[in-house]
Amino acid sequence: MKHPVLSNKVRLIIWWLAWLILALGQLLSYYLGSGTITALSVSDNAISMLIFSGLALSIWYPFSYFNNIKTGAGAMISNILAGGAVSITLWILLTRLIVSSLFRSSEEFTLYWDDTFYFRIGSGVFIYILVVVSYYLFLSLTTLSEKKAREARLETLVKETELRMLRSQINPHFLFNSLNSVSSLTITDPGKAREMVIKLSEFMRYALSRKDEQPVTLRSELENLSLYLDIEKVRFGDKLTTEENIGEECLEVKLPVMLLQPLYENAIKHGVYESTESVRISTVARITGDYLELVIKNNYDIAPSSAKGTGTGLINVQRRLELYYGNRASLRALKENGIFTVTLYIPSE
Repeated sequence: MKHPVLSNKVRLIIWWLAWLILALGQLLSYYLGSGTITALSVSDNAISMLIFSGLALSIWYPFSYFNNIKTGAGAMISNILAGGAVSITLWILLTRLIVSSLFRSSEEFTLYWDDTFYFRIGSGVFIYILVVVSYYLFLSLTTLSEKKAREARLETLVKETELRMLRSQINPHFLFNSLNSVSSLTITDPGKAREMVIKLSEFMRYALSRKDEQPVTLRSELENLSLYLDIEKVRFGDKLTTEENIGEECLEVKLPVMLLQPLYENAIKHGVYESTESVRISTVARITGDYLELVIKNNYDIAPSSAKGTGTGLINVQRRLELYYGNRASLRALKENGIFTVTLYIPSE
């Protein structure tokens, strides 16, 4: 693992500022105890803090090593205590060696050193504990950050898997219905059956060429949906009519591929299939604030029908919206006065 201080310029600056504050704090403590500040005390503080800061940087490597080998709590405490004893002893010896060389002939140094010796040990223990706690906090935050990153990757993987599963439910369902229609037309109208097969192949080429949740423009989706509706018109003829009112500014809004097809399939299944009258499917799209508002309506036979839908289409679309947009998109369905209305709100950017 990289050094948490040396690998980051901002942390390195904060590190040296922290040591400057510690040096000033130690100098203030000496002043409060002795009532004076001398060149010796200033030099001692500067040199001792500089030495300890270097030792503290090097402590990271054995600390990280012993933490990674997953020793027991007792062994870890022993390592920390041993590291502290070695670090503080080395710090005191180096500080004395360097400061005494600067004040070689001064009796003031001997008195100063004797007066501050136990205070020096106490401050060394305190600073060592701060360094170890700081490294532990860094390791804990790093571990937490890595855990959150793994959870985010796992959540993304789960979403992608579920989205692929939902799409896999849509395409075979539509293909099954279309092949049934082709099967019946081969007997009643072979010419229309050939036309339907051609359009079906173009439609499936579009569906299968878009991988995963690759976003496409509304223009592209509507062009593909016209193929789907043409397929159904081959079978139902004048019984099925369509109407569009699409704002030009809506056509470049992007949305998940094949999101709308199940809604039109529902309109045909529960409208055209079950109605004895002509059914019109209307599509209105407009920009409302930061959203694309898409309204799909169809009339249906109010009379009770034995055909019962499973709601798979609407549920799939709603679930795909949730997975793709979170709470930024919504779907509403309403049956009223013989009109079934589905309204989608999709972020326009």
